[in-house]
Amino acid sequence: MRKNLTRIGIILIAVLALYYGSTHRSLTSNVVGSTQAKTKNILIVGSTALQPLAERAGSEYEKINKDTSITVQGGGSGAGLTQVQAGSVQIGSSDIFAEQQSGIQAAKLSDHRVAVVGIAPVMNKDVTIKNLAMDQLRKIFTGEVKNWRDLGGPDLAITVVNRASGSGTRTVFEKSVLAGQTALHAQEQDSNGTVQKIVASTPGSISYLSFGYITGANLNTISIDHVKPTQSNVETNKWKIWGYEHMYTHGKAEGETAKFIKYFQSKKIQSGIVKKLGYIPLAGMRVTKNSQGKVSGK
Repeated sequence: MRKNLTRIGIILIAVLALYYGSTHRSLTSNVVGSTQAKTKNILIVGSTALQPLAERAGSEYEKINKDTSITVQGGGSGAGLTQVQAGSVQIGSSDIFAEQQSGIQAAKLSDHRVAVVGIAPVMNKDVTIKNLAMDQLRKIFTGEVKNWRDLGGPDLAITVVNRASGSGTRTVFEKSVLAGQTALHAQEQDSNGTVQKIVASTPGSISYLSFGYITGANLNTISIDHVKPTQSNVETNKWKIWGYEHMYTHGKAEGETAKFIKYFQSKKIQSGIVKKLGYIPLAGMRVTKNSQGKVSGK
């Protein structure tokens, strides 16, 4: 009798353990599934020119959408377009049109313009020139002019700092300035931030930056053909070195990604942090530019 009771007890314990384990696994699975359902991750990769603005917009969006996580990484416009085409990221950010990037099938991507970026030449503080003709600027970046003395500046060798291949900022600058000529071979840097630091610390150096990165006492900007690099001059195309900041999605933007892009394009963001960080709101533009660089009035 006692043996039978022992067997029954063991069986009951086993059944309870099995039941509890099954219930526990089910509850755990439900909790994990619920958490995953509530977490909405958006990964943005690409343009370093757009990166500070995307980070701020993402942070603001997260405050009012607690279950959304937005991660912004650089790498250059080429990387952004390549990764969004491959489906590796939700958004590929770019300073250029997808049609301008080799290896990209633009028809498979959707273009969402979120701001305009002005780009300007910047020089080390030792270079005190205030104005250059576009042709003079072109000769600097093609290597035809090698000393600032030849342009009315100090007797100082010109050190050109270029952006790396795949940089949208470089594509916009060269398309606007070089008129089809080839840039000289010079040191190349991956980001606006790195260029800013190098030019600020290297006598005789020159490069180009998006407006939002032109800060600090060790940098000088110049006018081109007596036109200053200002927002109002970009809006009318008097300042010709500018481009759109694009957010590309693979196919139509959907779900949380679509909501975030719409938020980015909203009046709140366009009139707020877009202007505050040195970018140019879309609504203020009085001209448009296509992927071939043709500018038309609105």
